[in-house]
Amino acid sequence: MRRVYLDHSATTPVRPEVLEAMLPFLKDEAFGNPSTVYSYGREAKKALEEAREKVANLIGARPEEIFFTSGGTEADNLALIGTAAANEKKGRHIITSSIEHHAVLHTAQYLLRHGFKVTFLPVTPEGLVRVEDVEKAITDETILISVMHVNNEVGTIQPIKEIGKLARERGIIFHTDAVQSVGKLPVNVDELGVDLLSASGHKIYGPKGIGCLYIRKGTKINPILYGGAQERKRRPGTENMPGIVGFGRAAELAGQELESEMERLQALRDKLIDGILTRIEDVQLNGDPRQRVATNANFSFRYCEGESILLSLDMKGICASSGSACTSGSLDPSHVLLAMGIPHEVAHGSVRMTLGRENTEEDIDYVLEVMPEIIARLRSMSPLYEEAAGKR
Repeated sequence: MRRVYLDHSATTPVRPEVLEAMLPFLKDEAFGNPSTVYSYGREAKKALEEAREKVANLIGARPEEIFFTSGGTEADNLALIGTAAANEKKGRHIITSSIEHHAVLHTAQYLLRHGFKVTFLPVTPEGLVRVEDVEKAITDETILISVMHVNNEVGTIQPIKEIGKLARERGIIFHTDAVQSVGKLPVNVDELGVDLLSASGHKIYGPKGIGCLYIRKGTKINPILYGGAQERKRRPGTENMPGIVGFGRAAELAGQELESEMERLQALRDKLIDGILTRIEDVQLNGDPRQRVATNANFSFRYCEGESILLSLDMKGICASSGSACTSGSLDPSHVLLAMGIPHEVAHGSVRMTLGRENTEEDIDYVLEVMPEIIARLRSMSPLYEEAAGKR
């Protein structure tokens, strides 16, 4: 059976070149602790700094502004909690959006329980944060704005540059969760005007368990872990050398191939979207049709359950998701789709397909071949569809 992987926003396979770079650090030839002074340690330290430079290059940062973490979630936690702790004497108000990843939303709710005020901004039906809403929400107490670069579920690209300009004018620290944009869009921290930026290795064909927080020089932020002096005391703990080296190599490759790969994937994505919308009735595309990352297509199929669609696709060898992989076990509809004003019953029938470097035009043809059959079969068992059809 043909297998088609369309869940690259959940995770990506490790590239052979990345694995090759990591292997010496998993064996006895380069196992050294970079904090030690003898040769094994010095060699590891050299590899650590080379990887830091490669990650920095991908986002237009300086190497000393990259702080390795265990992944995007820890980077988001460090950004929000660390900024709140370091700046609470200046103010205790934070602004974020209602469609952030739970790594930001749950952290903001944690701060809310600990005496901070948090404004959760609404979004447009296309999933866009309005810059004017950000401006209206700012108070004299605002110390941090956190808005994601690309939404992980619907792929909408947020106006980060405009929000960054606003934050800079008001002297407010600005964080963006760029886990879904780094390696998929040109990302430059100076052009975006961000002070903090989260990224993750396994979203760009690197290993899991490694990410980073970019911290602009001079930004006040406290650590959330305490221990050794690693990562200049911002993130103590013995460094994950295989992960860091793999992240660095993945970042290097992503930068080299970004333009050509995104052009190719955008053509495949558009073919997928056009094919679904023209071949199946009662389906809608979720997210902004234009301000959209090249890898994302998110649909709501009326009168179908998303989980049933996913299981049917899986039986045909197609892997997709009904939203964020981090909430795939939840029976609740996506908080992102609900925030966009999509009704519960429609949100329940949603499927996210996210493309990657292995996908081909033949993959899209196969999805377009089997999808109408799946939706027709599921609707044939739906009393809601039967009732709606009777009214037409």
